[in-house]
Amino acid sequence: MKTKNELISHLIALLSAICVVLLDQWSKNQVVEHLSPPDSGRSVSLLGDYLSLYYVRNWNSAMGLLTNPALLAVLIVVALVVLISFYWRLFRRGPLVYKILFGLILGGAAGNILDRFIRGGYVVDFIYFRIPQIGFRFYIFNIADAAISVGVALLFILLLFSDVRRPRREDPDNEQADTTSSPTTSGRLS
Repeated sequence: MKTKNELISHLIALLSAICVVLLDQWSKNQVVEHLSPPDSGRSVSLLGDYLSLYYVRNWNSAMGLLTNPALLAVLIVVALVVLISFYWRLFRRGPLVYKILFGLILGGAAGNILDRFIRGGYVVDFIYFRIPQIGFRFYIFNIADAAISVGVALLFILLLFSDVRRPRREDPDNEQADTTSSPTTSGRLS
């Protein structure tokens, strides 16, 4: 049975996913309302020539990298199964920060999937980052994409530099194994 703290941490993870979906859908609706039609050339500068809002319809996925709809559907199902299995195995009883980051990833995925259903197969992308001095232009993306990217990157860094392993099982050949139930500590003579 789950403890109250475990239940609360799962609810916080779910809440972080819901917040991402709501913010993502709200921002996309604002962009559609104020920057339509897509690819019209209308944009809103947020940070000079470096960061702006520019509305495009993305019929592909993964920031425009996947173009085959059948492959995309298979990848979505596989990714969801992997994500849920990953969460259940590693984070079910892990620290809250892992659950929140997982919520960002799940919320981002849900936001883009919801967008495809609502809008007839495309996703609204609108965040345009570039560095004109060196000719760098990043893919145009959205809040959901950002949540997925940030969630995956931070989760990877945390997993790389932390110890999330399961507790060790007792190993009789290991000198450092737990000896609380060994014959000498249980009262029997060896």
